[in-house]
Amino acid sequence: MPRIALTSGEPAGIGPDLCLALARTELECELVCLADHALLEERARLLGARDIALVRYDPTVHRAHVPGSLTVLDRPLAVPASPGKLDVRNAGAVLGMLDRAIDGCLAGEFDALVTAPLQKSVIMDSGVAFSGHTEYLAERTGAPRPVMMLAAGGMRVALATTHLPLKAVSAAISTDLLDEVLQVLDRDLKRWWRLPRPRIAVCGLNPHAGESGHIGDEELKVIGPALAAAAARGIDASGPLPADTVFVPQLLARYDAVLAMYHDQGLPVIKHACFDSAVNVTLGLPLLRTSVDHGTALHLAGTGRADAKSLLAAMRLALQLLAA
Repeated sequence: MPRIALTSGEPAGIGPDLCLALARTELECELVCLADHALLEERARLLGARDIALVRYDPTVHRAHVPGSLTVLDRPLAVPASPGKLDVRNAGAVLGMLDRAIDGCLAGEFDALVTAPLQKSVIMDSGVAFSGHTEYLAERTGAPRPVMMLAAGGMRVALATTHLPLKAVSAAISTDLLDEVLQVLDRDLKRWWRLPRPRIAVCGLNPHAGESGHIGDEELKVIGPALAAAAARGIDASGPLPADTVFVPQLLARYDAVLAMYHDQGLPVIKHACFDSAVNVTLGLPLLRTSVDHGTALHLAGTGRADAKSLLAAMRLALQLLAA
């Protein structure tokens, strides 16, 4: 039975609420929640969930998850957290929690990592250069090319670039970058989804995929050569395709994944179609990591109105991929 590490994320956000909600669910795994034990007790009180038993984690004891209980690896905060009230003093503790989960995965203590959302601004305000889970996980594990992908049902959307200002995207995209991203995407679709020959649709950067160079030339000078390199490697990647039509169901059905050039080119589509069930998967790592597809929702923390469907989907996808 796999042992899954679940990080509770930003303590002022809905992460602790979602972890408590997940505790009530039947899961075929050993679930270990990394969180401040006292925070979970307080949040359970606010949510009227005092019936959930919080069990101290013992790495030498294997304990299957039981609905109505939550095994907790206590990671104390620097200062008590209040719902909806960010405190930069807890940034180090939040990163320390993530580091503990990563180290556990690399050491074989945990079989996969599932993450609740972080508040990037708080970590950056603490003086740490932090652009997101994806990049941080790559740096900590020595992964040369992480790839962010959202998955829901049969739809998978990967990103060539992640959290960049739109004006910086063109300069960030290079033939070498796309070549590396396509290799990671092809390899991990085979590794985790057991697809023997993944079919990848590659979006253009410009409207109408550049109209043969009349609306931008990145398709001709950058994306096209990357696709040629991918074909030489035996990767089945098609494009560059206009992003406004690649998601039409009849066309999308021909592919196993779509590679978008930037964050808001691909993610609004999958979030519109599957917001409650979309899962963020980090490809290119030496460990399996899945996450929610939403943020910390500070205004919902401690109210009982936070929806745990995406975290549950992230947990179930991790278990599905481990079992494949």
